[in-house]
Amino acid sequence: MEAGMILSRFDGQSKLLVRALLSGVSGPFRALGVFVKQHRAGDMSLSNFIENLCRVEIYLGDTKVQPLTVQPLVCLFPTLFKQNLLSFIHLVQPILPQSTVLPLLNCLEQDPHPSPWVTALVRQAKRSMGVCDEGLLCSPTCSERLKELSQRFAGCGPTGGWAKCLSHQTEESESQRASGLSELGTQRKRKSSLVSLDSDEDGTGQKNKRMKMDVCVSECIETKEPSLTEKLSGGLESDAPTESLAEEQQPAPEHPCDLPEHIKVTVLQLKELLESQTEWDQSSNDVFKVLDECDPTQLELLCNMLRFPDLPDQILPKLCSSVLAPSLDISYSTAATLIRSLLLEKVLSLSEPASRCLVTAASSLCSHCPRPMCHALIEPVLQDKSIGNHQAELLNRLIEGCLDSHYRLLVLQMTLKVAWNEAVLSIIHSLLDTKLDLSGEVFTHFGEQLVSQGPQFTKSVKFAKMILTVLTKYSTHVTAAHKHSLSGCLAINETFLKKPLQAALKRIPDS
Repeated sequence: MEAGMILSRFDGQSKLLVRALLSGVSGPFRALGVFVKQHRAGDMSLSNFIENLCRVEIYLGDTKVQPLTVQPLVCLFPTLFKQNLLSFIHLVQPILPQSTVLPLLNCLEQDPHPSPWVTALVRQAKRSMGVCDEGLLCSPTCSERLKELSQRFAGCGPTGGWAKCLSHQTEESESQRASGLSELGTQRKRKSSLVSLDSDEDGTGQKNKRMKMDVCVSECIETKEPSLTEKLSGGLESDAPTESLAEEQQPAPEHPCDLPEHIKVTVLQLKELLESQTEWDQSSNDVFKVLDECDPTQLELLCNMLRFPDLPDQILPKLCSSVLAPSLDISYSTAATLIRSLLLEKVLSLSEPASRCLVTAASSLCSHCPRPMCHALIEPVLQDKSIGNHQAELLNRLIEGCLDSHYRLLVLQMTLKVAWNEAVLSIIHSLLDTKLDLSGEVFTHFGEQLVSQGPQFTKSVKFAKMILTVLTKYSTHVTAAHKHSLSGCLAINETFLKKPLQAALKRIPDS
């Protein structure tokens, strides 16, 4: 049957999927991209697409003896399409019911001219679904070649033969892991290697083809399907008992099986949004409503799957705008998780002034969610021993522009629980400049910190300026006991502000 006649059996949306699956070795991942976009638009059903492939077709046979032939529509496609179709289904299997996939696998087994690769993929798919299938994954020809290969290494010593081969594979797997390849990529490499043994093509050509397929698998899985990759990795472990020691020692990936099915699909939509270069419309913003449906554990997992800490600064403003849309009423725990995932790592790693986009995003979150911002970002940054001037500059902008007096007082109390350095001193000075409404208890605690930390800042101008601010703006809080303690602190000061400080202290009447 001609390709045009086969395509006429599908509607417009399904034709795009068919063309993607016919586009070469990258077909499964092109089809995945098409499916994600169509699913987000709400106009694609894989169940209908698969049912159409299973539909029986009558067509002209190849011989005069049998002029008419009846076969499922999927059997009329070329071998490449069938291979790509099974690989695509393997990627989206977590969101497909078994009752939809199994009839398609049965139809492919009716193919009068089966391909060894397709046969192996069908059997592997059935095994992954728990369907009893005793058939071998490799053909008799492949089994014979494996037997010959085993005999070739039969007499090798412990330092050669298989040991050398496996050592090379271990080094290769470590190199792949360093490049960010997933376990699924490794599994697919083994699968393509198995198929190459069953092929009649030249060995060198097959090796190059496998290398291209492995790179394609890893890149598309990492960019399009992180959630499905993690789930499938666990399912493939039972079929791969010969994993190298280096792979066994990897930490187990977080499985998205705790997420409901509709959230798993939404992860794909969010991933597509974050990678797009266009502006988001209202329908795009509505996707973020899933945040309201996640509990803290699910939200943490979702943020990890979307790799929030690795997002470029340029995307942060519009992401925060969508998260803070009026249609979303995010809770404290949700806001705190998002702030930690989006901002904390970026702020702690600042080696230059924060970008305009990072400042805009942090300011919008701080204005709308001040308490989560204080506990999820400002407090951890203050506690970090390597806090520097760039972090202090950003925090000062948030404190002065986004926090009211209540939360500024909260931040000041946080500074009393951490070790001080020059960066923390600038933050405290910025807080004091806003004329906080300090209680007697808080001021006493603050005074004790001034005295206890004073010896390490005898030459610090920032520390001297901070004390001068205390003596001028908060003079009504200074008691006789405070004056006595502060006089000792000023006596060891070695900056040019020593005399102005002592003069300001004397001007405060005893009370």
